[in-house]
Amino acid sequence: MATDTTAVVAAPAEVGVTRPGRSARRRRTLRSKATLRAWQIVVLAALVGLWQLVISMHWVDPIIAKSPRQVFSFLGKSASSGQLWHNTAATMEAVVVAFSLASVVGVAIGITLGLLPAAERVVTPFFDAANAMPRIALAPVFIVWLGIGIGAKVALAFSIVVFIVVAAAQGGVRSADPEVLRMSAVFGVSRRHLFYKVLLPAAIPSIFSGLRLGLVYALLGVVGSEIIASQNGLGQLITLYSNNYRMDAVYGILLVLAVIASILNMIMATAERWLLRWRPDDV
Repeated sequence: MATDTTAVVAAPAEVGVTRPGRSARRRRTLRSKATLRAWQIVVLAALVGLWQLVISMHWVDPIIAKSPRQVFSFLGKSASSGQLWHNTAATMEAVVVAFSLASVVGVAIGITLGLLPAAERVVTPFFDAANAMPRIALAPVFIVWLGIGIGAKVALAFSIVVFIVVAAAQGGVRSADPEVLRMSAVFGVSRRHLFYKVLLPAAIPSIFSGLRLGLVYALLGVVGSEIIASQNGLGQLITLYSNNYRMDAVYGILLVLAVIASILNMIMATAERWLLRWRPDDV
């Protein structure tokens, strides 16, 4: 009976020790995030202050330099008229389509080449040659071929992103632990189970790194195509306003693109943490 009583008494004590530990870690995490956000706000305020100082001191030609007030005034007017939202939606539509296509095709090709070293050795020189070409030079070709609609924008962004994803998927497959692969062969693990239980989990972190980078480059590819020729989009607005020397508008649109890129990166980082929550924190 004494033993049973001790066990009953000890159990709540252990639970009591565990909960404060988790609570303390949670509080430390929240404090760390709050500190990070505070420093980010400080850096942002410093950058805006430096921007205003450059304008006030006339260190840059007034034709080129525009104050934060002028830039935010344009953004407010453009948002109120709907111009900003309409063109942002057009750009993001092409980004989503190009990124989705490049992700599916790139992951499939990258994993396939990673699993087939002989085929990889054959096609790698051709992939490297294609990847070395400046894709922006192909924009006029895509525009002549597909017109100035969404097709040319998607094609240019796809041609940039797919190589990034292919390289990330290849590297991810090759990053599998050789010792685990040898043990799997010794124990007679089937190819199917080897792929789903060893190779794919090892490749996913690298694939996500490529996808995060590829999403930003999809935005750059779409905007680059819009700058050359497009019916709508943020890149088209940059061309329109730069031709009219409306630098406040150009800076405002560039600021919007910077915010969009940051948001896209945060979305991918959140998705990566959620999908890879099974990994240990120290990996």
